[in-house]
Amino acid sequence: MKILVINAGSSSLKFQFINMENKEVIAKGIVERINEGKSFLRYKAHGTESIFDKDIKNHTEALEIVLEKLTDETIGVIASTDEIDAFGHRVVNVGDQYFDPILVDKDMLDMFRTKTDFAPLHMPGSIAGIDACLEICPKTPNVAVFDIGFHKTIEPKVYRYGLPKRYYDEYRIRRYGAHGTSHYFVTQECAKLLGKDVNDINIVTCHIGSGASITAVKNGKSFDTSMGFTPLEGIMMNTRSGDIDPAIIEFICNKENKTVSEVIKMLNKESGLIGANGKVSDMRDILANMDDEDVKLSYDMYTYRIKKYICGYIGVLGGVDAIVFTAGVGEHTPEMRRDVTEGLEFMGIKIDNELNFGAKRGAVTEISDKDSKVKVFIIPTDEEMVIAEETAKLVK
Repeated sequence: MKILVINAGSSSLKFQFINMENKEVIAKGIVERINEGKSFLRYKAHGTESIFDKDIKNHTEALEIVLEKLTDETIGVIASTDEIDAFGHRVVNVGDQYFDPILVDKDMLDMFRTKTDFAPLHMPGSIAGIDACLEICPKTPNVAVFDIGFHKTIEPKVYRYGLPKRYYDEYRIRRYGAHGTSHYFVTQECAKLLGKDVNDINIVTCHIGSGASITAVKNGKSFDTSMGFTPLEGIMMNTRSGDIDPAIIEFICNKENKTVSEVIKMLNKESGLIGANGKVSDMRDILANMDDEDVKLSYDMYTYRIKKYICGYIGVLGGVDAIVFTAGVGEHTPEMRRDVTEGLEFMGIKIDNELNFGAKRGAVTEISDKDSKVKVFIIPTDEEMVIAEETAKLVK
């Protein structure tokens, strides 16, 4: 079975084509700047990467160029689109009726259109990606795999907010979380590394990328997670504020005559690291400019909040077997791993910085000191493989 996994953003379409018989990624890439001008496809297959510039106005055109390259006589990997057994789509959130993967047809997609307010920044892209697949390959099954799926085990005492009950009853306002496929994947891999049944482990998983979330995993299941009703809650991120006093929103609206929507956009797009220092958000740029007082402060704010969540989750779990770092910053930034674990020896956490700074890019690595009671791992995530596996299960 061959699955084309699609992760569609508002102006991008990321894909991996996976042969499920041997779990091989036979082609992958991304279409960027859809309907923004200067759009292009970055395509990799047969060990070679190519870039194709083309004016791409919408996600249907983006999928068309992806399929064109997948079936190309020279650089393609299949003879025709008939060899695609299913499309697997990353879908963030359409409410608490849908945690488990589902088959999507046009009627289901129309329902998704009424639920975009659960993830307004992400859902339009997901809908456009599914719509394109339904239009171009109408006979090929489409499966939605939800970002919130792993978090369906969170209990009401954790997911409910201290709001009047009617807001939960009428609008399903609650903690949903995100990055579920990533937290699930590294939890499974961590259990293997610990040599334990996944149902017997308590760990903290740290998905730290441009968007970031931390999850408390109890007995192999999500118990709590830092992102909330939307991906804006939680730790500070590249451009997202993370946790703030909600009264700040009204204060800014009144002071600057802004709408709530304008302030929420600012909290999503202009805050976090870039907001605190006013210059850079990429962690590589942060580390290259630590002599700048504002940049250094933003980094310290960032690592402090990550550490606070880790410690809080260890507390509610009553101790952990391991801490896992994953995603772009989590996997590739030894300075961050050092600084968020520093001083936690009293919790049984001690990393070996020679192992930490010497970790090979893309490799599963244990970085805990031999005397550490808690294991600390770097585990590269593979969200696309989780989506492909869930898709294959459903279409079989």
